[in-house]
Amino acid sequence: MSTRRVILLLSGSLRSGSSNETVLRTVRSVAPAGVRTVLYGGLATLPHFNPDDDAEPLPEPVAALRAAIDEADAVLVCTPEYAGTLPGAFKNLLDWTVGGTEICDKPTAWVNAAAPGRGQGAEATLRTVFGYTGADIVEPACVRITVDRNAVDAEGVITDPGAREQLGQVLGLLTGRAAQIERGQGDAAAAHPARGGGRQR
Repeated sequence: MSTRRVILLLSGSLRSGSSNETVLRTVRSVAPAGVRTVLYGGLATLPHFNPDDDAEPLPEPVAALRAAIDEADAVLVCTPEYAGTLPGAFKNLLDWTVGGTEICDKPTAWVNAAAPGRGQGAEATLRTVFGYTGADIVEPACVRITVDRNAVDAEGVITDPGAREQLGQVLGLLTGRAAQIERGQGDAAAAHPARGGGRQR
């Protein structure tokens, strides 16, 4: 029986109907039967990061965020750029991931939906933070997509076949990397049975 992959979708925008939300809704619509996408909706409820609060028991929204990351096989981000870097709310989310190990070695990528010539600052910050937390950045899955509002339907989903195909390829790269990691862990557990007690799904 094949394993069903879980991809956590993180939007860096709080604005309803943003291009970032449109991209992630489209990702959900192109996901094949063997992939379940989970769109995280708790960005606005996260408290301001305070190292004093990064201890058990964690604030409930933080515990929920970390649990969502832990339960996913891979993470896909779509965030706007603000003042040359990430929006404060999304950087706050990433700050809350630093104290945990959930994203370490997790296949991770981002889609840049900014206007042409923009978004590089946000990408650079994502690369820095994900590198610091040990996320497994899947480089070929980090892509740029221009959202043409004339090619978005009433459900907020991109209808352009080329964009949909590109997002489908992103999912394929992430799930492929997750499967590769799982096979490697399985090989290690077979070679060293005493080390085989990993997280179960």
